[in-house]
Amino acid sequence: MLGDCTEVPPLSQPVETPASTTTSHPSNPGLETDQAPTPVTARDRKHFVLDTNVLLHNPSSIFKFAEHEVVIPLTVIEELDSFKKNNDETGRNSRQVIRDLDHLRSKGRLFEGVQWNDQGGSVRIHRCDRTRSFSLDLDIADNRILGVANELHEAGRQTIFISKDINARVKCDALDIPAEDFEHDRVDADWLHTGWIQMVVPGALIDSLYDERQLQATRLAGHPATTPDGAEIENPVLLPNQYVVFVDEGDQSHTGLGRLLADTGHVIPVTGPRKPVQGIMARNLQQKMALDLLLDDDVKLLTMIGPAGSGKTLLALAAGLQKVIKEERYDKLLTARPIMPLGRDIGYLPGDKDEKLSMWMQPIFDNLAYLLSTRGSQFNDADSQTAEQRLDQLLATGRVVMEPITYIRGRSIPHQFIIVDEAQNLSPHEVRTIASRVGEGTKIVLCGDIGQIDSPYLDSSSNGLSHVIERMKAHPIAGHVTLDRTERSELASIAAELL
Repeated sequence: MLGDCTEVPPLSQPVETPASTTTSHPSNPGLETDQAPTPVTARDRKHFVLDTNVLLHNPSSIFKFAEHEVVIPLTVIEELDSFKKNNDETGRNSRQVIRDLDHLRSKGRLFEGVQWNDQGGSVRIHRCDRTRSFSLDLDIADNRILGVANELHEAGRQTIFISKDINARVKCDALDIPAEDFEHDRVDADWLHTGWIQMVVPGALIDSLYDERQLQATRLAGHPATTPDGAEIENPVLLPNQYVVFVDEGDQSHTGLGRLLADTGHVIPVTGPRKPVQGIMARNLQQKMALDLLLDDDVKLLTMIGPAGSGKTLLALAAGLQKVIKEERYDKLLTARPIMPLGRDIGYLPGDKDEKLSMWMQPIFDNLAYLLSTRGSQFNDADSQTAEQRLDQLLATGRVVMEPITYIRGRSIPHQFIIVDEAQNLSPHEVRTIASRVGEGTKIVLCGDIGQIDSPYLDSSSNGLSHVIERMKAHPIAGHVTLDRTERSELASIAAELL
């Protein structure tokens, strides 16, 4: 019961760790991490109190604190119980946490703390002592969670409250309790991989790139380079499928564009497609890069970020139709997006699955209708079908498939061109789940704007799209492009810049 009085356990004796170099996940002994254990004394040991939203964000978060103690308030267990029947990611994550805790329970009493690795890391469930004086109302669940952190803090423990709820962290600051966001899946959004750099080189090097159709990457050593925002890069090291915008040091109008071809060590020239792709031509340099990667079958994973109207979704759909319908390189074009409303939700939608889904997929329909219209593609006025009729035909034959993210879990998807739109609203765990569904011969494209996130517990640094960009940037089968210009219309461009 929440009203039970619980004394804080006494400081434990120094925990000496053996000379083991790996730590196994308690519910997955095969999952090991290369971490050198260090002796931890009771004075140095930290006590991390986890909020419910952290466990719902990453169910393995209780095992991310190595040699320290993870404290889970009993109120968090009750809140997890209310989520476990959900059919979304929160339900799956809550059930995983509960299973992990049940596994630990078989090793000892959770209220006394159960050690789960050789480094002295442990997990303990803690009841809130409602008999103690506390400045917040303990009838509120969030305050009972903070009450546990406060109790440990007042007992002299090195206590850190971990929460993705900004307001909860602000409350902790008012209580003089250290509080942090869950940092394990976070990346530095200010230094996120952009997919390209600019380099000033002799004009002869640019000519050599196009004359020989390739250039040894080692020949670029020592030349000054800058990021897209103008920051200088010392000793730049090109990543697989990263682009280089070459500028002649003697004539700035003499430029070139190259891409490091996977992990071959060669930079190849990029000219872009000579003919329109489903009626679409690149309007700027970044769109040329995006089309180059979209049409390269050797690039299995492509991420694109950029503001609204930068062409992310339109370019991806154009390339998908080209590869599926015209080139027949893939069997299907599968498009998906998370069900995340902008503003106040309008409630339940009428109809069957397809009718409900059409409301959420309308942005995809709009882009496909444009590409299949006489204005957007190779169709001419002699074709009597409208864009809607062409789209209906593609949907009826199964060449184009639209699914919510929920229905992708558990599937194996071979030989398909997959586009996940609005991927910035996915957690790292959700993106990992989607990417693991990819079968043989499948290409997956993740699009989004990390500046427009609708999930309350994600931001530009912790969302799944930023996570996959940073984690996959060094792999030869992955590519990334940041688009920074709005091409939708003059009004959209001005609005994106000023509003």
